[in-house]
Amino acid sequence: MTGRRLFVKVCGITRPEDARLAADAGADAVGFVFWPQSPRCVDARRARDIGDTLPAEVVRVGVFVDAAPDEMALIAEEARLDILQLHGDEPPEALPTLPRRAWKAVRVGPGFVPADALRYEGRAAGLLLDTRSAEAPGGTGRSFDWALAAGVRRRASFLILAGGLDPLNVGAAIRAVRPDGVDVSSGVELEPGRKDPEKVRAFLRAAREAS
Repeated sequence: MTGRRLFVKVCGITRPEDARLAADAGADAVGFVFWPQSPRCVDARRARDIGDTLPAEVVRVGVFVDAAPDEMALIAEEARLDILQLHGDEPPEALPTLPRRAWKAVRVGPGFVPADALRYEGRAAGLLLDTRSAEAPGGTGRSFDWALAAGVRRRASFLILAGGLDPLNVGAAIRAVRPDGVDVSSGVELEPGRKDPEKVRAFLRAAREAS
């Protein structure tokens, strides 16, 4: 990790009380999922209403999976998003044309090589490493072998670590990878879309202590 402060995002927000919980605990960003097949999916109006309860400095991130650019533009405007987080098969050349800065999520599993992620370096505002799964493009609650991130960490200007993080393992993950940020969703939940206050606070404490 560089000398900057660790960036912490709490994703899968569906309720204003959970968004405020994350912000009060010290999160830098909250994430809203716009993939219709996710149990944490919200619409743009809901995301905007939740976001309006937060301090202006909290970053609003919209999570998309192979969405059309015009759809992302409409949602980004209505939901007042700051950043797009792309979890599909979006090509590198598509990112500079999007209506907001974008983080590109790359799924890590057997056969992963750093080039899978680094082809987006310089086009994405950040790279996010998540666990590869046949079930869903994110939010699976499973981690990957953090050693696989080393080749990406050396060359990525802004790297976010996701995939199965929780209050018990986030410290080890940060020490192993030295990311610029971490992203948590299911690891701090009571059920999909509903956060556990104690887990959210414990995650933020552990992340800050490790960084």
